[in-house]
Amino acid sequence: MAGLDLLWRRAGPEVRVVVLGGTRFIGRAIVDDLLAGGHELLIVHRGQTEPDGLPPAPHLHVGRSDLVSHAGELRTFDPEAFVDCRALTRSDARSALDALPNGIRLVVLSSGDVYRAYSALLAGTVTDAVPLFEDSPVRTERYQYRGRREEVGEDLDHYEKLDVEKEYLVRGATVCRLPMVYGEHDYQRREEFILRRIRAGRLRIPVGPGTWLTCRGYVGEVARGVRLALESSQAAGEVFNLAEAASCSMGLLAQKILKAAGSDAELVPVPDDALPDDLRVTRTIPQHLFMDSSKAREMLGWVHLDPEECVGRTVAWHLANPPEDWDRDFSADDRALAGAASDGE
Repeated sequence: MAGLDLLWRRAGPEVRVVVLGGTRFIGRAIVDDLLAGGHELLIVHRGQTEPDGLPPAPHLHVGRSDLVSHAGELRTFDPEAFVDCRALTRSDARSALDALPNGIRLVVLSSGDVYRAYSALLAGTVTDAVPLFEDSPVRTERYQYRGRREEVGEDLDHYEKLDVEKEYLVRGATVCRLPMVYGEHDYQRREEFILRRIRAGRLRIPVGPGTWLTCRGYVGEVARGVRLALESSQAAGEVFNLAEAASCSMGLLAQKILKAAGSDAELVPVPDDALPDDLRVTRTIPQHLFMDSSKAREMLGWVHLDPEECVGRTVAWHLANPPEDWDRDFSADDRALAGAASDGE
């Protein structure tokens, strides 16, 4: 990687970076962090307008599949680095790589779902001890969402982050495997399983044992980890987990959300089979999914804020910015709580 080392010595602290998919949640946080770090950006995305609140930077409106036809515009920007925030398939990766000039620094976002433990999680079995390291076994099964469009809500027949990683690693890219990312602008609203009940004034919330350990990462801290990976000449060809150093159980997370929201609601234990769908994350889940990120801390100097502070920031933002059409049906809660009351008699 001598060529990349020379590039970084020439480029100095400011680097011209193309960010593909930098307008939503993780991508926009990466854009914020890169600009705050003094880098010059070209944000590439398919939208015809930019969302409110994005920092000033030039945009190129083009779909990923048409990137090759806009390779000249990318060359005009003369990029020194490229961050791919949303490559989901092999063809996604190839369409981006084919449009880029050779010899630039590459960073791609991947996921903890590449690990074998994730297959066990979906199957309700156990295969791996935690924490999961970058060299822990990955899945042998591919295309885990194929044929499940109705269940997952979108066409993910060709989704496979292992394919994405392979295409990028052969070009010397850095792969950042992300955990369950939370924070402001999270369109998946990962705290909503508790927050919608707080918003409705519910005083009793049915939960399972809540013992499952997963890995989480606050969006701003994940974005900083991506920037550090881009800035490091030692990171080329490496894979990094970017997850918080400690993991709390889902039950403890529910308590932290309540505390951050200033709620006195009671978490009421109920059987797993009585749980409402959105509270099934608190059920008995045998395979934990906690990733170790010591490699990123040691090689990149990545440190992160106290997760409790990050939960507080997140809860405050989501309470101030509720979904437009949030679910107000709590009949499943009432049935679960009624069953818990009758079992206690």
